[in-house]
Amino acid sequence: MERIWLKSYPPGVPAEIDTHQYRSLVELFEKSIRAYGERPAFTSMGKTLRFSELDTLARNFGAWLQAKGLAKGARVALMMPNCLQYPIAMFGTLRAGCVVVNVNPLYTARELEHQVNDSGAEAIVILENFASVLQQVRARTPLKRVIVTSLGEMLGLKGLLVNLVVRKVKKMVPAYDLPDAVSFKQALAEGAAAKLVTPPIGHDDLAFLQYTGGTTGVSKGAMLLHRNVIAALLQYKAWLEPATGGERAVIITALPLYHIFSLTVNCLNMMVIGGENILITNPRDIPGFVKELAKHRFTMISGVNTLFNALLNHPDFAKLDFSPLRFALGGGMAVQKAVAERWKQVTGTTLIEGYGLTETAPAATANPLDLAEYSGSIGVPMPSTDIELRDDADRPVALGEAGEICVRGPQVMAGYWQRPDESAKVLGADGFLHTGDIGVMDAKGFIRIVDRKKDMIIVSGFKVFPNEIEQVVMMLPGVLECAVVGVPDPHSGEVPKVYVVKKDPQLTEQDVLEHCRRELTGYKRPKYVEFRTELPKTNVGKILRRALREERKAA
Repeated sequence: MERIWLKSYPPGVPAEIDTHQYRSLVELFEKSIRAYGERPAFTSMGKTLRFSELDTLARNFGAWLQAKGLAKGARVALMMPNCLQYPIAMFGTLRAGCVVVNVNPLYTARELEHQVNDSGAEAIVILENFASVLQQVRARTPLKRVIVTSLGEMLGLKGLLVNLVVRKVKKMVPAYDLPDAVSFKQALAEGAAAKLVTPPIGHDDLAFLQYTGGTTGVSKGAMLLHRNVIAALLQYKAWLEPATGGERAVIITALPLYHIFSLTVNCLNMMVIGGENILITNPRDIPGFVKELAKHRFTMISGVNTLFNALLNHPDFAKLDFSPLRFALGGGMAVQKAVAERWKQVTGTTLIEGYGLTETAPAATANPLDLAEYSGSIGVPMPSTDIELRDDADRPVALGEAGEICVRGPQVMAGYWQRPDESAKVLGADGFLHTGDIGVMDAKGFIRIVDRKKDMIIVSGFKVFPNEIEQVVMMLPGVLECAVVGVPDPHSGEVPKVYVVKKDPQLTEQDVLEHCRRELTGYKRPKYVEFRTELPKTNVGKILRRALREERKAA
């Protein structure tokens, strides 16, 4: 395979990375602690943890796990939003030789029960806001240890006020009964008096069970080995270093750390380069988010298209000082041209789009960080990564033709936890992961996603990709958000339907249809327009077309 994309690499980015630099994530973590000890590592609600403090607290948590009988390979579930307890528990779990199982805090009781049982988690760290959900299923799970924490528990005196507001004013903590639970601080105190003995950990040991978001079916645990995550981190480091010149990074971490994008790009990647994560606990509170941004001289921010769009639509966002901002990184879903262009206009920086999956930890492709303007592509394959676009017969397609994006590299997962049948569906004998995303590669190796296989709409035999229609509809000034799905049609088999959230209350169905008539060929034009006050999304802000399809079927 000819790696035509290597000629498009920015100066200083290597074609290959050496994953043998580190035996495990624990070794990488401990090396970073020694290198960056007094630097700030994580800041949340005004409280900062230095790398050296994180070292001590993570050691104590890991020692507590071992003292409670959790052996190497035991799974530990973490069910928290962005708060200081997360990195402490995550690094402590890894240092104990255990496996991190990230859990969405907004899961229902049914979803939580499935993930805890599927993973076989023996312990869980959970924010008290969600403890009542755990109470409903605790007896039907293998959990042996429960650690309940509060939002203010690690914030010092300010934390008392935070807890008071959360518990009393907002009534955000439903009553729960978990009699054998301990507090996070109690676990740390007990761990401080215990000994931590990190067992031998190598490349092929399991580090994370990272569950897919369920947007493509039943939630499955992607087995990310230490070498998979190390590879992804070294790929990101190779991409970042030539562009940053070694300056200290301060990144805004609004996407939840339990999500693979934020976990790797923000949390773990900053550990490698000695950067600081500014944790945003509730990014849906856009006014509060913008106020927090005003307190920091941040050099980087990551997010999804909907988050960037929401920020741009808040009147105070444009008043911020963007002079320190070097990079804005978009992923998780397609970055729309209208959003990217407005971002550049407001902040002066280009919105850089990358691409990856839970199954690739999530590194797969990225645009050069010196990109001057929005490119509409997801960039080129990362170092040590091969990408082929293949047809339905699993044969490579010609340059410029659409095909399924297939990825091979050291960052690709080992498979799905206890699901060899599902693993075999996506992992070929040749090592390529079949992503289910349809893309086109140009002569310089840049890839443009045209859609997911299952989201494709077939109109009278013509293939229509929702992303293209959504990009066009978003060009209308009166549109805040939109989503396109295929609906049955007696004449064409399927036709596109667009769901629109208005920015301008005066926007009409006719406005949308006339705009699409101007911008799209006949078979691509939406036949139906439905206005909504909001669109269904995952907890990281990814619009769920599947939910719209299922809603219509139920109706």
